[in-house]
Amino acid sequence: MSGFAIQGWCPGALRPMLSGDGLVVRLRPPGGRLSPPQARAIAAAATAHGNGLIDLSARGNLQMRGVTEAGHPALIADLRALDLIDANPQAEAARNLLVTPFADARTEVLAETLTRALIAGPVLPGKFGLVLDTGPAPLMQEIAGDIRLERAASGGLLLRCDGLALGAPVSAADAPALAMRLVEWFLAAGGVQDGRGRMAALIASGARPDGALSPSTPPAPAQPAPGPGLHPQGALIGFEFGQLTAAMLARLADLGPLRLTPWRMLLVEGLANLPALPGLILHPDDPLRRVEACPGAPACLQGRAATRPLARRLAGQVPPGLSLHVSGCAKGCAHPGPADLVLVAGDRGFDLIRHGRAGDAPQRRDLSATDLDLKGLF
Repeated sequence: MSGFAIQGWCPGALRPMLSGDGLVVRLRPPGGRLSPPQARAIAAAATAHGNGLIDLSARGNLQMRGVTEAGHPALIADLRALDLIDANPQAEAARNLLVTPFADARTEVLAETLTRALIAGPVLPGKFGLVLDTGPAPLMQEIAGDIRLERAASGGLLLRCDGLALGAPVSAADAPALAMRLVEWFLAAGGVQDGRGRMAALIASGARPDGALSPSTPPAPAQPAPGPGLHPQGALIGFEFGQLTAAMLARLADLGPLRLTPWRMLLVEGLANLPALPGLILHPDDPLRRVEACPGAPACLQGRAATRPLARRLAGQVPPGLSLHVSGCAKGCAHPGPADLVLVAGDRGFDLIRHGRAGDAPQRRDLSATDLDLKGLF
């Protein structure tokens, strides 16, 4: 299995990451929301300063690709005029808060208060994040998050550590302060080693918060993750491999305000009809929804082969209810969790893994992308 480098941090706008097609500039819009003028201006900036491709991340962010070192300052200036740039990289990194795209008014207030508290709070590891899943129904229990604010099964709100089945009941007024107390407990309990650390690892070591943070209450039952289509809040729209063009973003901005989601889709708020635009995934049973694929080579410096042409060709062979992950290396960025079938690019072809992750030991090695067929493999 080919090696890969773990960066230990995520790109931002002020701290972009170099990839095979240029700088990746990631935006964290406050609350995961974009007004139509903001979305149109982002589309224009992605075209002017990048290659016009925009990725939707599994953390509810968007990232512009193909930005040059020379063009990065002008891009930041354009985005700062949209109120989308933080005062400094530290404040940008601190705002690692994923908000449900189906947020109600109370959730919006919680998001604003938590954001301010995170910016003023202690420095946390680069990938440490919070999940705010307090909308009308819990939808993000399968989405990774170190500290989770959710609905309790008995009603009310719940503050829960990743790795624990139970959480501590909290009020809306106390939730932000108690969430930051949980952050302080994580740090004091030794959750960070050599600048890295995750809540689940600390919990696995046997550490438990106590007092007002003591876990005692189960969360509400998880609801299935929503698929593309019409929802009470608007139209949820998917894209092939979670990537859209700047032109697509501009067209969608004309239809209404946008919310980013952790399912690599956009919610067009208030839209009552599915848009008749090319290149969109509008139905839950679209075969492309059964396939995950990273950008691969040459767009990613660590990619050993092109991934998306192969994934696109094989999507129709994936049975309904099953999943295929095509990864450019063993890191498996596009889908860190297990898939029914995984194809990992190596130096001499693709390695095959059943019911596992990209970094697991393969059952077959060095399969030719040209000859690959999924018949009989599931």
